[in-house]
Amino acid sequence: MNRRGALKILGSGAVILAAGAGGFAVTRTPTEAIAPWGMAGSADYTDPRVRALSYAILAPNPHNRQPWMVDLSTPGEASLHCDLGRLLPATDPFSRQITVGLGCFLEILRMAAAEEDLRAEITPFPDGGDADQLDGRPIAHIRFVEDAGVARDPLFAFVLERRTTREPFDTSRPVSDRSLAAMQGAAGSGVRTGSTNDAARIAALRDLTWEAMQIEMLTPYTMQESIDLMRVGKRAINENPDGLAFGGLMFDTLNLFGLMSPETLADQSSVSFQQGLDIWEEITMTSMGFIWIITPENTRLDQISAGGSWVRLNLEAVPQGLGLHPVSQSLQEYPEMDELYAQLRRDLSATGPATVQMLGRIGYGPAMPRSPRWPVEIKITGIT
Repeated sequence: MNRRGALKILGSGAVILAAGAGGFAVTRTPTEAIAPWGMAGSADYTDPRVRALSYAILAPNPHNRQPWMVDLSTPGEASLHCDLGRLLPATDPFSRQITVGLGCFLEILRMAAAEEDLRAEITPFPDGGDADQLDGRPIAHIRFVEDAGVARDPLFAFVLERRTTREPFDTSRPVSDRSLAAMQGAAGSGVRTGSTNDAARIAALRDLTWEAMQIEMLTPYTMQESIDLMRVGKRAINENPDGLAFGGLMFDTLNLFGLMSPETLADQSSVSFQQGLDIWEEITMTSMGFIWIITPENTRLDQISAGGSWVRLNLEAVPQGLGLHPVSQSLQEYPEMDELYAQLRRDLSATGPATVQMLGRIGYGPAMPRSPRWPVEIKITGIT
């Protein structure tokens, strides 16, 4: 939700009341939850692997589940595992999106290791994997090799500035062909990218992505998955710096007045739920372009590759001045989404085994705050 939507729900009287409490307003930032951004690369981490990981934990990932766990028990190496308690069984039943997020993590880890003159030799799924569900086998084995000549990636400069723009875009500012080409060019090899700023195609994709959002929100079990992961207000965000964070003066005030809670958002007849639909419609219908990633097949290796490319698109969006926001609801593999999933595949020319792994809306939007993260120390084992 954005400020306009919150105002609609709350009403001006309560906003004025809350805004009058200046001390309340200025203390709404969940400083503990966003502290890992300030600690990235800190000299306090004496192990260069941990310094690299302190950047990797900032990678984009579905529902901000942060599913990564890393074993550092072998010197000079790392083993990445998925925390199986952080899956999304309703909207991501085959853990495809979770695997894409782990691919984002590995790509930033590779970049950050190079800044330490370490070449990260990454072997995805060294013990194999299950196409239908992730299990306890490692997602990747990483060997860190000292290499003063390792190439540093210019996109690393934007890791700390990367954001996801879940806000309306400026509809008076078109996205240029040049920016689209720059983003596609940043994706790297192993995937096929596409994009559009054509008005007719944008209109069609706006409609499709809005319909997909409605399906997710109006299907009780898929919506409940998101509701269970909502953190409303500073205290909840600091206590659980993952999931879907709703913080700041507006949301803290909404929570204070009992107008926004998991219970009200689960009730499709509530004002909160109806305004949520309105707000997501506004967000979707201000999309000023779309960009997508297609892989040759839908193997676990394809999904890891898509993640690496997706985070590179995110990073290239920063110097282009663009906001990027994944709208992949229509790619989710549960029965209620089957028809739209098939339609999107046709629209984006994903034929045969080719798979659309990511779809994002782009445009010029407001500055976004840092998203909550668990500290890197919570995500590593095997090191003292």
